[in-house]
Amino acid sequence: MTQRAAHTWLFLLLIPLLAGAQTSRRTPIVAVVEKVSPAVVNISAESTVREADPFFGLFGPGQRRQAQSLGSGLIVDRNGVVVTNAHVIEGASRITVTLLDGREIEADLLGADRDADLAVLKVKATGLPAVPLGTSSDLMIGETVVAIGNPFGLSNTLTTGVLSAVGRTVPSESGERLFTDFLQTDAPINPGNSGGPLVNIEGTVVGINTAIISGASGIGFAIPADRARRIVDDLLRFGELRPLWTGARLLSVSPELAQRAGLPVRRGALVVKVYPDSPATKAGLQENDVLVAVNGHPIVAREDVSTALYTAGVGNPVTLDVRRGERTLTVTLRTVPPPQGLGLRFLEESVGLDVTVSRGALAIQRVIGGTLAARRGLRAGDVILGANGQEVSSTEELGREVLRGLDRGGLLLAVQRGRYVYNLDFPL
Repeated sequence: MTQRAAHTWLFLLLIPLLAGAQTSRRTPIVAVVEKVSPAVVNISAESTVREADPFFGLFGPGQRRQAQSLGSGLIVDRNGVVVTNAHVIEGASRITVTLLDGREIEADLLGADRDADLAVLKVKATGLPAVPLGTSSDLMIGETVVAIGNPFGLSNTLTTGVLSAVGRTVPSESGERLFTDFLQTDAPINPGNSGGPLVNIEGTVVGINTAIISGASGIGFAIPADRARRIVDDLLRFGELRPLWTGARLLSVSPELAQRAGLPVRRGALVVKVYPDSPATKAGLQENDVLVAVNGHPIVAREDVSTALYTAGVGNPVTLDVRRGERTLTVTLRTVPPPQGLGLRFLEESVGLDVTVSRGALAIQRVIGGTLAARRGLRAGDVILGANGQEVSSTEELGREVLRGLDRGGLLLAVQRGRYVYNLDFPL
């Protein structure tokens, strides 16, 4: 055998080995990245920030400066629908989406819900690579997950890990919100990953990553796909997450409250009021019931119930396990849209304010004696500028924020009197 023939023979022997090596390198994670990455985008949000005036507060005069935030997003529809986190685009005056191929396209905000930390954008382009939201109901603790995003503006960076837990309840960085039903993973989620997809080993989007939690080194959180899909549908149809009505006022049960009130359990959601002719009444709920599980999952706080209801949507059943004294029973609750004017009615009944639009502003028309508003010193003629950190200019906007406050247990109002603005918190 000649030397050239020997080399040819050796090369032919190596071909299967080389092919096998290349095949072994093409792991399931490589396949996931190839499938999903073209639909992952970089999001740049420019905003004009007004710094709070030391004397007049957030709504007074103050310095203005330009700010920019970076995050990630996922194209979920070929016609240019992009899902991201609400905190990524909050307050933005200009939003730019950068595709994997380098194209930069300006985006319009279709809707956002800061309580769910989700936003929906629309870019003027068609035929885009898209990956729809999958399902998160069949997730298994310990399965491999991949987080894809654009940390620090670096396009299509991925981190891998395992799913550590589901149904996590964690506070926001500011502490003003409590997020429930989060997925937890040890795949690092840093600010640039925020808004990008969390994907399982089959390439199914099981969550939307969020980096809204502070002090979470080595721990990542994501909004479950099932919940995200329900919220995105509302944002696409209405531009907002439509409020729901159950007719039950809930209070989170803590060990201290359980001991003080003699409750049968140390965790759950206490029913403090049931309104007549409401879904809660039809379900058979009563005051002083303690809700201990929703759809088979333990309830740690009232927010767990709200999350399950909003995930299910209007008219869809939610199963509640209830402790009533020594008895345990199961009821089915179906939500309905809130009756017209419900938010303003709660503002009057629970806070003591009657509000009207006067000269283009939301003016307090009447303060009911003996109420929370009266005890805080509010009076007719004061002007409401904001609610729950959002500027409001109509009774409809104010009513929606009251209903949001009802879900969270409190309402924050920014009230102006003369040159001064006061931030007042009212329990609901």
